[in-house]
Amino acid sequence: MTRFHIEHLTRYRYAQSVDLNYGEARMLPRDTPGQRVLESHLELHPSIDDRQERNDAWGNRVVWFMSRQPHQVLSVTAHSVVERAAPPPAPASPPWEIVATRQRILSVEAVAAREFCLESPMIARHAEATEYARASFPPGRPLLESVADLSARIHADFQYRPNATEIDTPLSEVLKERHGVCQDFAHLALAGLRGLGLAARYVSGYLETTPPAGMPRQLGADATHAWIGVWLPDLGWFDFDPTNGIAASEGHLTLAWGRDFGDVTPLKGVTHGGGTHTLEVAVTVTRLAGEG
Repeated sequence: MTRFHIEHLTRYRYAQSVDLNYGEARMLPRDTPGQRVLESHLELHPSIDDRQERNDAWGNRVVWFMSRQPHQVLSVTAHSVVERAAPPPAPASPPWEIVATRQRILSVEAVAAREFCLESPMIARHAEATEYARASFPPGRPLLESVADLSARIHADFQYRPNATEIDTPLSEVLKERHGVCQDFAHLALAGLRGLGLAARYVSGYLETTPPAGMPRQLGADATHAWIGVWLPDLGWFDFDPTNGIAASEGHLTLAWGRDFGDVTPLKGVTHGGGTHTLEVAVTVTRLAGEG
């Protein structure tokens, strides 16, 4: 396994003093079958009057905090060390139609996965997204081969353009303009997969900032990244990165997962005062010396 150090800073600067700040952070990584969290903690400024940690409905780590100290800057920095195993080669998978049919069988696993077949607050049924995905899913094609093809097509057909879209930019605009960021491409893939009756979830995480010598630098490595997971009965979840057109690799470090971006927003909250604000986000993922 390879060890990585992750530093994730989120800083809000307010035009006026904030007297009360309630926040909810999903900035501490979770354990997964291929990932183990060795260390993780949050630094919060100004001083915090109360904080609690819990797991949400999907097992993601959530830190709730409150500050009554007057301030014009809120900084939340997560420091983590994780071990990540290289994903095993993709197994042979049955045709995608069989997988879609099996997800309607009421086994314990299928019921848990079924939630990720349905619409979610940020991903409604979208006929155009389903038709876009359908080109990768001809009759009889193995599921994982089809999802890999869809990811590769999104990477080829859409331009990665930071700041080109907003959190609430609709999929219809992304499809029309053919550009966006990792969140848009994950939502597009999920809308298409769910429209075909498949279980697919949104995964938030990080990419290695500076890859090993000879390896290309991946798109989306300077901030939190997003990719997708697709469910294969009896074998679990398999992750793909539509932004880079690849299956998730050793350098994909999972933070949280849910139905869409709204379930895994790294930091959100409510303030009393503050007026307008600016937001700064910085992420650095470093492979530790001697690892890999």
